[in-house]
Amino acid sequence: MYRALYRKYRPRDFDDVCGQKQVTDILQYEVAEGKTSHAYLFCGSRGTGKTSCAKILAKAVNCENPKNGNPCNECAACRAIDAGIATDVIEMDAASNTGVDNVRGIKDEIVFTPAELRYRVYIIDEVHMMTGNAFNALLKTLEEPPSHVIFILATTELQKLPTTIVSRCQRFDFRRISTAVLVSRLEKIAAAEGISLDPEGARLIARMAMGGMRDAISLLELCAGSNQIIDAALVSKILGAGNRAAVEELVGAVLDRDYATIYDRVAQEVMSSRDLTVFFRDLLDYYRDLLVAKTTGNAKDYLDLTDDEATRLYAFAERFTISMLLYHAELLEAAQTEMTRVDSSRRTVVELTLTRMCEPKLSFTKESLLARLETLEGELERLKYSGNIKAEPIPMPKTEKIAPIKEDPKTPAPKIETPMPTVPPKIEAKQDGRPVYLRLPSWSEVVDKVTRERPSLNGFLGVAKAYRTEDRSAYLICTDSDFSAKMLSRPETEAALKLAIAGEEGRDISTAQFSILGNKANEAYTLVDEIAKALE
Repeated sequence: MYRALYRKYRPRDFDDVCGQKQVTDILQYEVAEGKTSHAYLFCGSRGTGKTSCAKILAKAVNCENPKNGNPCNECAACRAIDAGIATDVIEMDAASNTGVDNVRGIKDEIVFTPAELRYRVYIIDEVHMMTGNAFNALLKTLEEPPSHVIFILATTELQKLPTTIVSRCQRFDFRRISTAVLVSRLEKIAAAEGISLDPEGARLIARMAMGGMRDAISLLELCAGSNQIIDAALVSKILGAGNRAAVEELVGAVLDRDYATIYDRVAQEVMSSRDLTVFFRDLLDYYRDLLVAKTTGNAKDYLDLTDDEATRLYAFAERFTISMLLYHAELLEAAQTEMTRVDSSRRTVVELTLTRMCEPKLSFTKESLLARLETLEGELERLKYSGNIKAEPIPMPKTEKIAPIKEDPKTPAPKIETPMPTVPPKIEAKQDGRPVYLRLPSWSEVVDKVTRERPSLNGFLGVAKAYRTEDRSAYLICTDSDFSAKMLSRPETEAALKLAIAGEEGRDISTAQFSILGNKANEAYTLVDEIAKALE
């Protein structure tokens, strides 16, 4: 009985091929207009209709009463091709006939005219399995084929074909069939055969078929052998399909760090004799869905989900960060690889991996550290916006003032002549009452921090000196020219400097006073006068 439904409901004409309308419309037009090519190349994944379309094309070009490019399915030629007894339609499996001798046999045959039909049609499946010599022999045949011969090559791996073969064929790409089309076809077959098919069961079968109509019909037939209502639970039991509800339960347990539920879920999978690698693959697929939902606002456009499934998926995605999703996915991929090497310890690998997923601190990889850091940042932002944490200035440590040493006026100090620096580390004001200007000790760190974000300021800050008064007001003196002061006085630059100075001195930016001055005469006393004038 296996595959009996597929043989019964196999497409008989181009209009009956589901999901490949773009391809079938072109083929139907070429047959109707008599513009068929001498060689066709059908590419696509398994079960998408490549061989079926090849047989329909063989019938269409040989049909005695074609209807708008479609075969009538009633004439002797159509019935012979459907029954597989037409001697002029030859099907070959290149996986079994890979040698050059098989291709040379075709070359010897094509010189003769068809025995019964109008065209001799060669359908070569899995053509990428041929050897290099066989491809060379086939190439010579494709270059100068007789007018009564048509070649139809089918392959699932186009990249393995030589470009010389591809360039001599008319290529058609067969796409994966959507889940909605598969479900519609399954429901139609179930109604015709009297099979009780639940919509959720049909959707699960269509998902497992992965875009292949042949696999979908075969899986439906396998489930129909139980003589029960085919629902999602039955499909999961018979086919070993992933139970999305079980996966969601496990993901929720990982988020809640509910180890009892985790170990219970693993135990259920083991006792049900399901392959744990399949279970982990379903779990990894769910994390892929979570990542899509987390990074896009329209996940339903990329995922095959019902409204209820999409709602639950978005709810889970809100509880994850992107870093955490990537960290978990990396652990799942590593576990799948490990399980292929240790068949007897798969359960241990699964439980250890799920434990690591609950506790990122148990791992020291960069992905786990990034996930922990992102979680911490999110928690800090939440506390900040909730008002439970406030950013306050860090108080500066108190320093004791050292009394100046009184000098004896009778004993004058020795005179030491030293060159006056351009900007002295300490400058005494000329008049009483003026403040004392001290060099800003962390100026080099401020320059490094600002120039990392604004490299263009490196030249201006390199020739500038920073000072502050006893009341901790900061001043930036440009020692080369007033042009540097103008460039550094831009609002965005001044704001960046103010922020950096406040950060280095450990105080709130709102309490930081900052000014930029030029240096006209480049002399120490003129500099003091200029600062004093600015303070007045």
